[in-house]
Amino acid sequence: MRLHVIGLPHTNTTADFENCAYTEKIRKFCNMMTSLDYEVFLYGGTENEGNVTEFISCISEEERLELLDGKHFLHVPFDSKLKGWQIFNGNVINELKKRVEQKDFICFIAGSTQVDIANEFPNNIRVEYGIGYGGTFAPFRVFESEAWRHSIYAMNTNPTAVDGNFFDDVIPGYLEPERFPLVEDKEDYFLYIGRLIPRKGLDVASQVAEYLGKRLVVAGVGDFKPPYGEYIGPVYGKEKAELMGKATAVFCPTYYIEPFANVHVEAQTCGTPVITTPWGVYSETVINGFNGYKCHTIKEFAEAAENVKNLNPKAIHERAVSLYSVDQVRHRYDTYFKRLYTLHNKGWYEL
Repeated sequence: MRLHVIGLPHTNTTADFENCAYTEKIRKFCNMMTSLDYEVFLYGGTENEGNVTEFISCISEEERLELLDGKHFLHVPFDSKLKGWQIFNGNVINELKKRVEQKDFICFIAGSTQVDIANEFPNNIRVEYGIGYGGTFAPFRVFESEAWRHSIYAMNTNPTAVDGNFFDDVIPGYLEPERFPLVEDKEDYFLYIGRLIPRKGLDVASQVAEYLGKRLVVAGVGDFKPPYGEYIGPVYGKEKAELMGKATAVFCPTYYIEPFANVHVEAQTCGTPVITTPWGVYSETVINGFNGYKCHTIKEFAEAAENVKNLNPKAIHERAVSLYSVDQVRHRYDTYFKRLYTLHNKGWYEL
């Protein structure tokens, strides 16, 4: 089978952009599907380190930098009205027309910013393969959690009037376990790592650490700085994994319905427990007293921070690898695309 994977105009699928969850998902998705002998065509920025059949650059480096407009790549809007997005989408359409065949899949990861591309190919099966965002549009959709699937289904409509789609599915986020090795000997600090915005709950982590008199290390990109905690800026690669692995626990106290949160499964893969809220994906991935705690009040957060040292890092690691490693998740995608491929024949009725 053949997959045409639509990338992003403002990043490259290289290690330099690993802190962009979308970009990392694209790279790993291409690697997984290529490993299963799919033909994978990636339409992206100017450089690529993913394993693909063909990489097609659809924006120049000058145009990419103009789209950044001096911003960090995590702060570039997903807005198809911006010149850089229009250039990229137009070039993707032109390059797709040269390559796409009747039974090929076209795979999207950037929501409504890519709907113009999809509209040019109504006769192909169009899939959003990793939805952790709003603004979905494709006829067929893969969500990162059950919680987010049902949030999207109910969004902007009467929830009691929503019907499911047999050809949608839920496949969790995925990672390369070798990049997040198990660390069993923890050090005496807590970690917050992610976007530095209030809705991610950085203030909660700060309050709890201050109340307990514990060291809090804060890493990430953004303007919101906590009143308590040691800010070290963004971290990447081995430094990121080492910081996660040695932490007593990682705080992920997101206020909103969290679609997936890569950080919390990366931490678990390192054998590090997580302290979260009970909303969204955490209701599916965090087991109180096993790999972390889901908390409602400052008292519960403080108790969790005291109790995480009693959890088993190796057991946490093993569960995370069994659920989220690329070696496991790739087969779920294989099953999904084979299911969709039956739509060229009897679809739901195919036996």
